[in-house]
Amino acid sequence: MRTSVRSAGAALLGCLLVTTALTVPATAARAAAAGQVCNKYCDTRDPAAAGGERTPVSTSLYGRTITLHLSDNDVMGWGSIEKGEPGDQVWLDRSFDGGRTWASGSKLGATAIPQGRASWRTLMYNVDEWNTGAIGALRACGKAGDRAEIACTGWARTDWNAWSRSTAAATALMTGYDRGSGRFAGWWTSATALTSVIDNIRVSGMPSYKYAVSTTWEKLRGAEGGDFTNSYLDDTGWWGLAWIAAYDLTHEQRYLDTARKDADHMAAYWTGKCGGGVQWATDKPYKNAITNELYLQLNAALHNRIGGDTTYLRRAQDEWSWFEGSGLVNSGHTVNDGLKDSCANNGDTTWTYNQGVVLAGLAELHRATGDQRLLDSARTLADASTSSGYLNPGGTLHEPYEPDGTGCTSNGDSFKGAYARGLALLDKELPDHPYRAYLRRQADTAYAKDRNSLDQYGPHWAGPRTGTGNGCQHSALDLLNAAEDD
Repeated sequence: MRTSVRSAGAALLGCLLVTTALTVPATAARAAAAGQVCNKYCDTRDPAAAGGERTPVSTSLYGRTITLHLSDNDVMGWGSIEKGEPGDQVWLDRSFDGGRTWASGSKLGATAIPQGRASWRTLMYNVDEWNTGAIGALRACGKAGDRAEIACTGWARTDWNAWSRSTAAATALMTGYDRGSGRFAGWWTSATALTSVIDNIRVSGMPSYKYAVSTTWEKLRGAEGGDFTNSYLDDTGWWGLAWIAAYDLTHEQRYLDTARKDADHMAAYWTGKCGGGVQWATDKPYKNAITNELYLQLNAALHNRIGGDTTYLRRAQDEWSWFEGSGLVNSGHTVNDGLKDSCANNGDTTWTYNQGVVLAGLAELHRATGDQRLLDSARTLADASTSSGYLNPGGTLHEPYEPDGTGCTSNGDSFKGAYARGLALLDKELPDHPYRAYLRRQADTAYAKDRNSLDQYGPHWAGPRTGTGNGCQHSALDLLNAAEDD
């Protein structure tokens, strides 16, 4: 299995250093001296010794071709310039945050085409820094003679921790993880991103980012309201589900205990308004769909993991009984955002995550009870959302009011991933797996139309790709996990 080779990562290979006798030009040695990285080999290895070669990205400038070359076996890369003239320059940039910055890795191996030649190449540089766990990317850049313009390829990396669609997306997501703070971007979106990573460990077998589970718990346990509680009850629900996933992965009791505290915090805000349900926030009596869907899934999941429980099962059953009759599900069998003060459906947006989390909740509750009616209800909801032209224009899932922003920082950027995750959980619970083809078709589309050379994804799975960031990336990872989870 390739995980034994490609996923060793920082934890297993940080101490592996192979020294080789290389003769390199003095100028190249001086250029590499600052911030030199040594993994399997040290920076400034001769490309002639590369254990393989592929060219994922290239660009052109004034007739010159600038290409990034990668050796997956060496976990290194080099740049070349061709169809040029003496004096043309080529170099590498190396980034450890997904191409957002590269100040410490600028102009690595800068060199120029010598007299009598029309092409040239840099020496090889490492993509990652195993000793610090830094996840890297390279790009090749160049310029024509003394002209001011510079052209650079897209960023790319070797297939280390990136040998499949989902592992490549997981690695791209982890370039945005701050080990110092234990966060991805945002609060509740850090919870959903962590869940995506945990799911990928389970689906792909790649353990390289398991450290994020304990790091996040230890760094953030005292944040907000403590134990991942929050004034917004839906935020608390997302974190509770993240710790359910962490418990399933590690079997460490502390994560299950945290999930219980989160569920108990939410339960304190079940009120009699509109006949029941958990309100949106501690100071907001609004009854909305997502908070109650999360409450359903979290309580059912806890029951399925706690021997002899009756409390969490009763809460989950009470939640579904209330939700089913609340009016949140409209006549078209899709779920609106919430209820008016009069307790009628407010007709607000049918966000994709409201169509997905309820499916996961019903799947968990069916596991707890064996009640076939729960799966029948889930099928009705899933059939409506997967066939909706409004939610699937042209056949591809599209968030209502899907943003075009360049940073993927809005809450809505995370919604489609939650939908894919919930639909996949239901599909696994159903013996005929009726939604597997839908999920795989969505994944094929996103991979083909919404991905850059570093396996970063944008908000529009059907394209065009207009920006990247945490929300878009973990949503895409959720989708790829779902499509690969047999």
